[in-house]
Amino acid sequence: MKSLRTRAARGTLINTAFAAALGALGLLESFILARFVTRSAYGVWGVLAVTLGTFLWLKQVGVGDKYVQQDEADQELAFQQAFTLELAFTAALTVLLLASVPVIVLAYGLPQLIAPGLVVAAALFVSTWQAPQWVFYRRMDFGRQRALAAVDPVVGFAVSVALAVAGAGYWAFVGGLAAGACAASGAAVLKSPVALRLRYEPGTLRSYARFSGPLLVASGASLVIAWSAMIAAKLDLGVGALGVVALTATIAGFAERVDQLVTGTLYPAICAVRENRQLLYESFVKSNRLALMWAVPFGFALTLFAPDLVRFGIGTRWRPAVVVLQVYGAAAALNHLGFNWTAYFRALGKTRPIAVAAVTAMAVFLAVGIPLLLIWGLPGFAVGVALQGLAALACRAYYLRSVFPGFDMLRHAARSLLPTLPGAAVVLALRAVERHPRTLVLALGELAVYALVTITATWWAEASLLREAVGIVRGQDPAPAH
Repeated sequence: MKSLRTRAARGTLINTAFAAALGALGLLESFILARFVTRSAYGVWGVLAVTLGTFLWLKQVGVGDKYVQQDEADQELAFQQAFTLELAFTAALTVLLLASVPVIVLAYGLPQLIAPGLVVAAALFVSTWQAPQWVFYRRMDFGRQRALAAVDPVVGFAVSVALAVAGAGYWAFVGGLAAGACAASGAAVLKSPVALRLRYEPGTLRSYARFSGPLLVASGASLVIAWSAMIAAKLDLGVGALGVVALTATIAGFAERVDQLVTGTLYPAICAVRENRQLLYESFVKSNRLALMWAVPFGFALTLFAPDLVRFGIGTRWRPAVVVLQVYGAAAALNHLGFNWTAYFRALGKTRPIAVAAVTAMAVFLAVGIPLLLIWGLPGFAVGVALQGLAALACRAYYLRSVFPGFDMLRHAARSLLPTLPGAAVVLALRAVERHPRTLVLALGELAVYALVTITATWWAEASLLREAVGIVRGQDPAPAH
């Protein structure tokens, strides 16, 4: 057990650093593409991204998670059955995606979606052959798993930037997506430790359906939020507004992508120790505290420096995105409180609360977010996103107490938010006494001050946990929960 704790903790820290690097690469890509691609072209990609996201969300119905959770005697058979289900499900989704392209074209009035829509559908199907990554994931062989997973974003970055600089417009996004999916799938097949065969036994589908059904409902609720927002924005504000929504979601999603990797790193270990609630609680609290040390400062930095990002970075044509970015930043910071709760409920086989939280957030967004978008435009949309996030956070806090009776979300939030407040206060104080025109040097200076003060405050508040994290990276055993 002690070895498992050390391995899981060390894997989490190393993979977080790995993910931060890839996440930064994706963030840089979004800035470069925003610089070279028009708002309208970004809007076209926004429609494609939501469309692809729809099917990717449906694709992530838990086949891989269930494979990691299972403990069959014949692991090769277990993988091949999971791969068979994944291939069949993805093939069905690909057909649906192809059939939906004409409908999307008519709904948005964008005939230029046809050709890139076909490429996106092909990329979706090709991505099925990345399934061998599950085997390394279950074995907690994070080095090989992350090396294979990195192929997609690295290749996608290179191709997307090259196409954007060449003036390819929305094809820069599509080309990067397709190239990354093909390269990653090819690498996974070449390095697969088991043969990719189609095998199925009666009862397999039923077992996966019980686990994945609520996750499918949760995915559907997320889809309703995304689609309703995009359609309302297009009908009320035009294609340019879709570009703003897509860009802000990409930038604000940087922290979420890294945190998803942290959760993914922990998941095999969580499954292995799911009967030990004390160890589960320790891993939950410590992993969340570590992630919040940078996710909260990143979110509030986005809120504080969004005007500078637009003015000195991606260009003034993105000025309508400022308010949306500011609200998104604060909402993203709060949304990371207990962000990895779904991994623990999946490991325990309790997937229904995940669906309830997602449906609750959907209901709030439809009841409040869409009307606010129609009344106040993009700022109203941002407020709606924040409110649906708060609804999901309330559900998260309720269900976490059912598994971890000693967990207090308010206390957890206070501990996570306090180290960021001094840095934000110093920046606001500096701006209150500024007498010179706003310049890039001044903005970068404030950002450096914010980072320095926040790092100092974080060390003061979390020194013991940070020392433990450094020890883990060096191979020492983590300290017991306290």
